[in-house]
Order: sequence, then structure tokens, then C-alpha cells
Amino acid sequence: MTERRGKPNRISEALASFLTESGLAERVEQATIIPEWGSLVGEQIAAVTKPLSISRDGTLFVAVRTNAWMTELSLMEPQLLRALNSKAGRERVRAIHWQLMRG
Repeated sequence: MTERRGKPNRISEALASFLTESGLAERVEQATIIPEWGSLVGEQIAAVTKPLSISRDGTLFVAVRTNAWMTELSLMEPQLLRALNSKAGRERVRAIHWQLMRG
């Protein structure tokens, strides 16, 4: 049996170390866009959309309530990308894929 030396690591430190070493830290940081969606795009857009996921290549998938909103948001995509990418140090969102909400 091996002997431990020093104090045990905190779970948060061990997880942060694992994410950094595995190259997943950037993906986790990129995914914070999903819970921050409302503050990034505003409450009017947040009320009619739901961010679903973000792919490895930087495509954000967002469900939209109506076709009319989907058209409007497609036209606003450059402004929305600027807002989403405003946080320094986060992997960039390169595109938004809009899809109609189900049910």
C-alpha cells in the first residue's frame, strides 16, 4: 500500500487540475454561455429562446418559439455573437444554429 504525503487535495482543485490536463477546461468555460444566456442576450430574447448545447467547433444550438423569431434572430446573429463572445478568455462561439422548439 502506498503512503500519502501532505494534506489531501480539495475536490475542486483535483477537478480543476483534471480539466486542465485533459484539455476540457476550455469546453467547460465555453459551456457557461448556456446558464448566462439571459444576461448576455437580454430578457426579451431569452423569453422566446432556450440554449441547448454548444459543439466542440463552437456552434451554439438554440431552440426558438416561432419561425418569426427564428428569422429575426438569424438577422441579429452578428450582434448576438459579439455579445456572446464579449467575455475575455472564453472559447468563441462561431455560429448559432437556430431550431424550432418542440412541443
